Amino acid sequence: MVAAGWPGVDHEWSREIAVASTSAADVPGTVRRWHLLDNAAQLSRRGLTPAGTLLCVHGNPTWSYLWRSLLAAGSDPVHPWRVVAVDQLDMGFSERTGTFRRLADRINDLGDLTEALGLDGPVVTVGHDWGGVISLGWALAHPQQLAGAVLTNTAVHQPSDSGIPPALRLALHPAVHGWGTTRSDAFLRVTHSLANPPLPADIRKAYMAPYRGAGRRAGVGNFVADIPVDASHPSFPALSGVAEGLHGLTVPALMLWGPRDPIFSDRYLKDLITRLPHAKVHRFEGAGHLVAEDRDIATPVFEWLAELGGDGALVPEETKAEADGVPPLWAPLTELAAGAAGGDTAVAEMDADGNVARRLSWQELERSIAALAAGLRATGVGSGSRVSLMVPPGADLTVALYACLRLGAVVVVADAGLGTRGLSRAVKGGTPDFLIGIERALAAAAVLGWPGRRISVRDVPPAAKRVLGAETSLAALARHGSGLSPEAPSPAPHPDADAAVLFTSGSTGPAKGVLYTHRQLGAMRDTVAETFGIRSGARLVAAFAPFALLGPALGAVSVTPAMDVTAPRTLTARALADAAAAIDATVVFASPAALRNVVATRGGLGRTGHMAMGRVELLLSAGAPVPEPLLADVQRLLPQASLHTPYGMTEALPVTDISLEGIRGAEADATAGTVPGAGNGVCVGLPVHGARVAVVPLAADGSAPGNEPVTEAGVTGEILVSAPHVKQAYDRLWLTQRESIRTSGWHRTGDVGHFDAAGRLWVEGRLAHIVTAPGGVVTPVGAEQAIERLDDVGLAAVVGVGPSGTQAVVAVVETVPSARKAGPAAPLLAGRVRDAALETGVSIAAVLEVPAQPTDIRHNAKIDRTRLSRWASRVLSGGRPGKP
Repeated sequence: MVAAGWPGVDHEWSREIAVASTSAADVPGTVRRWHLLDNAAQLSRRGLTPAGTLLCVHGNPTWSYLWRSLLAAGSDPVHPWRVVAVDQLDMGFSERTGTFRRLADRINDLGDLTEALGLDGPVVTVGHDWGGVISLGWALAHPQQLAGAVLTNTAVHQPSDSGIPPALRLALHPAVHGWGTTRSDAFLRVTHSLANPPLPADIRKAYMAPYRGAGRRAGVGNFVADIPVDASHPSFPALSGVAEGLHGLTVPALMLWGPRDPIFSDRYLKDLITRLPHAKVHRFEGAGHLVAEDRDIATPVFEWLAELGGDGALVPEETKAEADGVPPLWAPLTELAAGAAGGDTAVAEMDADGNVARRLSWQELERSIAALAAGLRATGVGSGSRVSLMVPPGADLTVALYACLRLGAVVVVADAGLGTRGLSRAVKGGTPDFLIGIERALAAAAVLGWPGRRISVRDVPPAAKRVLGAETSLAALARHGSGLSPEAPSPAPHPDADAAVLFTSGSTGPAKGVLYTHRQLGAMRDTVAETFGIRSGARLVAAFAPFALLGPALGAVSVTPAMDVTAPRTLTARALADAAAAIDATVVFASPAALRNVVATRGGLGRTGHMAMGRVELLLSAGAPVPEPLLADVQRLLPQASLHTPYGMTEALPVTDISLEGIRGAEADATAGTVPGAGNGVCVGLPVHGARVAVVPLAADGSAPGNEPVTEAGVTGEILVSAPHVKQAYDRLWLTQRESIRTSGWHRTGDVGHFDAAGRLWVEGRLAHIVTAPGGVVTPVGAEQAIERLDDVGLAAVVGVGPSGTQAVVAVVETVPSARKAGPAAPLLAGRVRDAALETGVSIAAVLEVPAQPTDIRHNAKIDRTRLSRWASRVLSGGRPGKP
């Protein structure tokens, strides 16, 4: 052994120990030689007392080298922990025993080792792959020493109705097993290739070091052969014992997961969560099987350990509040159905010709929800079930949503606006138990391998049903439910029970699941109602899916115009007017991209359409900044409407609000200089009902490291919000959630802005998009707005190119008319862009033009500045422009 040749390993950690074996695989009196990486001697030499011991167990075909980052972190004087990373017998640099060791033997072996080491607690087990099962087996056998458990990509249960992963099935095949795992190093090389990004050559070499030659790889083959493929396998009882034992394991647990794993997919994570529901979970999007190589796991592990109390138990979280009479989301719907308005329209759908294709009264909506809830309950949907809804806004989605919520199921809403890859990531990450979808969604589920029992919206022919994998349909379930004997109404879910997972737009990285409780959804309803005066009886045209679902909760008549809600630009003026006329609308909600197309197609409106638009009293538009000129054009279409642009996010909708008149007043204040702090960004107004807003000041490097909220005028910082309707958590993103709430009592939005002296909030951009130029921090939105006022500029983005602290400020513009190809802008345009930006105090180093900005699919407005920055860097360094 040459520890000096293992990158990242201190030679002082490597040691061997002789251990008396009590395993049934060995004859009595057998002594086995183990190799470990152990920092105990190093800690002792430095005079450091460890807080406890991490017992790290590798899987197949790795070895203790997998845990080198934990050893380094545990040796830090700031938070010393003893880290014992074992090489299992027949693996790594431990003894080749010549015996076949089953799962029960390996659990026993680990107990022999810890007894020889004298580990008496507190011990936190850490496991990966089959080392995860073994570490948990040790944990269940040593409850007095156990303080916690950390798991990375592992499994303790193989569902009887699904086969083992194809990669393992192949490795077990008689024609492949011996050659693939033992006689050749193919199994090792394939496993190492799963790293993302690829392992450097010296790291690969270190992983291969203990397994040079077939004689050193018998344990690799035996490990694969010991996988219990069914109940007849000799190791099945031991695996089942571990799996069942986890239900009683109450110590703190942390799961760090790489979802791009062809072996231990998210279905195994979901199983572990059901067994350890109290565990903290973080999925590293993009990481795979070798998550400890793909991502920094040492930092989260030791942050989690820092929350351990002195007795080895995590500091208890606040318990959920008792039910306090919070009315459920659907309460207004039920009241209207039972009242005098029960026969009035509740939900309407439009067809492409501008006619009402379907209507449901409040009474019909209530009966439909009750019938479907009964049918869903009969098919297995219950409290805590996750149900992915892939149904366009309209009556079917409304009925399905409220039926699921009444049952206490958790609805998972990830729309097609995420794009195919983003949507697939979201659905797989949400691990739904059921997937309700239109035929196109079920076809995608079949092709892309989305989880969940599938339910179609409509009845489909038997052949299509088989191809789509649909068990039944909403229509069939509703028929079945309506025929069941009436039951006593189920109690409403607890206000603090999980209710929904909504996904962010994915415009600043992979879309994140945002978890809401019933209480928070109810608070969102109440905030919208109080802020905008939307009362029962309002009539809402919802050209934005979330508000289509919120309509019945507000007691508002709702209609979705004829459009593709995943592509806002498909909304035309005529479609909007037809929908407004169908219900005599008083409220319209549409995204900025939708409004742009409405204005562009207003020439197709007739007298009836103009009359319908003229009766609208309130317009709401959110999702991206709405320029004043666009609102002015919309005002001419909706002459009687009060135009509002609430600022918010998936995590908190809404946060602040401002009207067109307020925007004009704020811009006038900025121009005149009469209100200190006015200007530089988009004015989004004052906090909505029940919300508080503050900022954490920016540092010179563009970060916001502090935790002290301030509301002083003119101080730029990360925007914080506190309100009853702020999300519960990021779903299975413990690290992201932890960062978002590190300022106690506040949600950190990742947006940057400041207040003016009138208390209005001005948004200046995203924290991730700040440019750190030599002259100081540059926030992009103010300069972008100034550039967009030029007649021949549509959308503008200001990005940084170069190392942090010395970045060049680059403007990328989408021209009107569109440029034929991307590249450096013409000198005349570049000069005008520079002059416009300079009026806001921003000096532009280079100007590039593109035919179209890369925007998010959902809003068609949020520009991917990170992508543009990489593209601009390539262009300015002499590369071919291509497409950004």
